Parts: sequence; C-alpha cells; structure tokens
Amino acid sequence: ITMDVCASSSPTLREFGCEQNLLSRPDGSSSFVQGDTSVLAGVYGPAEVKVSKEIYDRATLEVVMQPKVGLPGVRERAREQCVRETCEASLLSTLHPRSSLTLVLQVVHDDGSLLSCFLNSACMALMDAGLPMSCLFAGVTCAIDTDGQVITDPNAAQEKESRALMTFAIDSTERRVMMSSTRGSFTVHELQQCIAVSQKASDKIFQFYRDSVRRRYSKTL
Repeated sequence: ITMDVCASSSPTLREFGCEQNLLSRPDGSSSFVQGDTSVLAGVYGPAEVKVSKEIYDRATLEVVMQPKVGLPGVRERAREQCVRETCEASLLSTLHPRSSLTLVLQVVHDDGSLLSCFLNSACMALMDAGLPMSCLFAGVTCAIDTDGQVITDPNAAQEKESRALMTFAIDSTERRVMMSSTRGSFTVHELQQCIAVSQKASDKIFQFYRDSVRRRYSKTL
C-alpha cells in the first residue's frame, strides 16, 4: 500500500494523494484525497448478474454513492450517473458480457470538488481491479468567481462564492471531454476556457497516476 502526495502549480490544484488496494473484500479499491476532500472507492466484479439487469453483449455497471451521513438523495443519483457514464466510456465492458460490475463510492470528507475526486478515485480503483480499459480518465472541477476568474479544484468556500461550477472527465489518450457536469451561469467563451484549463490540469493528474503506480509496483517487484 502506498500513499503518494503531489503539490501542483499552474493551473493550481490542491495537494492530492492516493492509496490503492487498501480494502480486502473488493476486487479493487482506492482512496483519493484532494486538499481536505477525501473519498473511498471499491470495485466488485466481474461477477454474476441478476437476469433482470443482464446485458447480453457487455457487462452491467452499477455505481453506488454513499454520503458521509444519511441516505443518498437526488444529488448523489446525479453524481452516480456522471461517474457511471465516464466509466462505461472507458471500460472495455464487451470483454465481460452477461456479468456485473459494481463501483461503490463513499464520501469521507467533502471540502469542494467532490465529483472530480470521485472520478479520480474510481479510475484508480478500476486500475487496481485490473479491469480492461481503453483509456484512463481524470476529473477536474473549475469554478468561476464573481470577477470572472477561473479557479481549478475549488474548495467548498470557493464553490459557495462562485457563480458557475463545472466538472469535466478528461481521457488520457486524446484529452477529450468524456463527461461534463455544470451549474450556474456562464458564457460559451468561459466554458471553452474551463475545458482548456481542465485539459491542462489533467496532465498533472495522469502523471500522478503513473508515479503512484510505478512506486507501488517498484516495491513489489
């Protein structure tokens, strides 16, 4: 088990860290920390699937999001869909037809940019499970403040003060936008600006993935 930390500059990301293979029961697991935001992810499968959920030519992916306290609500369901769509776009699920994959995400602490932290933790857990993927993905959140400035990886206070909030999932091969989730008011130019900043920021996250996995396996080989 390794915990890696990376401090980033331009575009500014909070310090982030990751730990893989920390849970014994899932087939793959990871924790991901961005500043004071922290989540856990566990992947189960491929396993048998209920007949009612069976898809004949690919695996069925279910994403379950658990809040820190209480029961999941509408917000969690919306985030589940964002993560599921991203995972489905990257997983080679046709290699496991008529089977079930379950991704469980648990909030440990939310201090902003929660959806991007979920995406990064999910990607590391899928890697830990050894599931075949066409690409990796990174989640980046951008906030636009009242002065029109773009803030990457905002904390909860910055999110509250912002007039727009956007989260993007960026793929590792072509830096394409695989998924976007937005709220608030913004112009087309601001959207394009946030996409460009997120694509640049994703380079640091993908480098962190590589360094993290390299350190982990250099200790076991």
